[in-house]
Amino acid sequence: MSNKPITMQKLRQVIRLHGQGKGTKSINRIVGLSRTTIKKYLHIFHASTLTSEQFFKMNDNELSLMFQVHKQQEPSQKQLNLEAMLPELCKQLKRKGVTREQLHKQYIEKHPDGYKISTFCSYLQLYLGQSHPVMHIEHKAGEKMYIDFAGDKLYLTDNEGERVPIEVFVAILGCSQLTYVEAVCSQKKEDLIHACENALHYYGGVPRAIVPDNMRSAVTKGSKYEAIINLDFANFAEHYGTTVIPARAYKPRDKSLVEGAVKLVYKNIYTKLERRVFYDIESLNAAIRTELELHNNTYFSGRNYSRRQQFEDIEREVLCKLNPFRYQIKEQAIVTVMKNGYVRLSKDIHYYSVPYQYIGRKVKILYAGFDVEIYYQYEMIAKHKRQMARYQYTTDPKHLASQHQFLTEWSPDVFLKRAAEIHEDVVLYITKVLETKQFPEQAYKSCSGILNFARRVGYDRLIDACRWAESYGQYSYRAIEEILQKHLDKLQPHVDENEIPFHNNIRGKEYYK
Repeated sequence: MSNKPITMQKLRQVIRLHGQGKGTKSINRIVGLSRTTIKKYLHIFHASTLTSEQFFKMNDNELSLMFQVHKQQEPSQKQLNLEAMLPELCKQLKRKGVTREQLHKQYIEKHPDGYKISTFCSYLQLYLGQSHPVMHIEHKAGEKMYIDFAGDKLYLTDNEGERVPIEVFVAILGCSQLTYVEAVCSQKKEDLIHACENALHYYGGVPRAIVPDNMRSAVTKGSKYEAIINLDFANFAEHYGTTVIPARAYKPRDKSLVEGAVKLVYKNIYTKLERRVFYDIESLNAAIRTELELHNNTYFSGRNYSRRQQFEDIEREVLCKLNPFRYQIKEQAIVTVMKNGYVRLSKDIHYYSVPYQYIGRKVKILYAGFDVEIYYQYEMIAKHKRQMARYQYTTDPKHLASQHQFLTEWSPDVFLKRAAEIHEDVVLYITKVLETKQFPEQAYKSCSGILNFARRVGYDRLIDACRWAESYGQYSYRAIEEILQKHLDKLQPHVDENEIPFHNNIRGKEYYK
């Protein structure tokens, strides 16, 4: 019962449910947080004077700072003593004739300085509420969409005549019972999210909650008390402004509606398709859609209206608006920033820069088809266009340390241009310096140092120094430095009367332009 920081996803869920008119008791049953915690965060939200629109525009880092969810208050020894006894006390409470007053007396005998009976009962009730949540299902218009995969599969026929099993996704709105059915290749999260998104577009709106069975593609870890939602599925729900409320494990009443829909799909769709042969999933889904429309437009037994009519009359108008942009599934990877200030996206074997201040830190990479985002805790520290070139580097110059940023601007043309502003003899000398290295990059620092002498000793001395060094065939920063220190540039340089013959392997300054 000690306080734990909640995720920003769950925090948004609390505020959304509150905005939908849910009380703390209802939010407690749905989210699994104590009412005390819920009230605390609602108080912070109201005190901030933010509108709901402003709140939902805030990123995870801003919410974390605002609500200080990582600042935990250590439980007192009194609270720890009571928490240690609660499991046994609740077990005794199930016995006939045992009252809370008797349990409190038993608690005080062991801890005389313990809580008064009112606080004791509050902790006891809170523990019972978290251990035995109760969910009352009401099928209100626009409130819930139930989803599941059918147990029986449909089949495609491949080129060799073999039958390939295909999964069938089923969704149903709780109030109007308008049903959506789609064949997908698997029950993986990518197929689930794609089918669920198609269902929302089929309905033309978004319900306030999506209720999946405890399938692994939607629920990472099932629980009778608080299931862990798959991160991608939770992000999908957040993208469309809805909430995920998994059906309780071993509670068939929670998912009875969608299970009934699956049975009707067997009866009204499967039986019409079982003798037909399909070679691709597109033609199978086209056939499903035809039978689905007949199913949704058939009158309910004993009633003078259909699912479609009931949906148009009472549910379409109360659904929330669709996000105009389709959801893009993002994969993630946790990596450590390398010493050179890059992270490696192993899937593509490509490297992306991050600000040098994060060298050695663990960061999260979120990537999709076109973008790569890099986060440290809840803050996005870098964003790049995704590149598929293996073993290559993508660099944002702003990420480099100040002493490294200028390196990205160096090139032979830059140095030759600077030399040309001084004298033709300096251009010739810089060209020879570049030629003495196997790779021009190796001579960049030498060239930069040589040209910087112009500011320290003047153009004339640098020109003469380059002529002297050229006459002795010395092409380096050290040669120019020694000539200037010994004032050899003021003497007449030695001239070799023998000219070096022209050879095709000798590169001139034009090579670097």
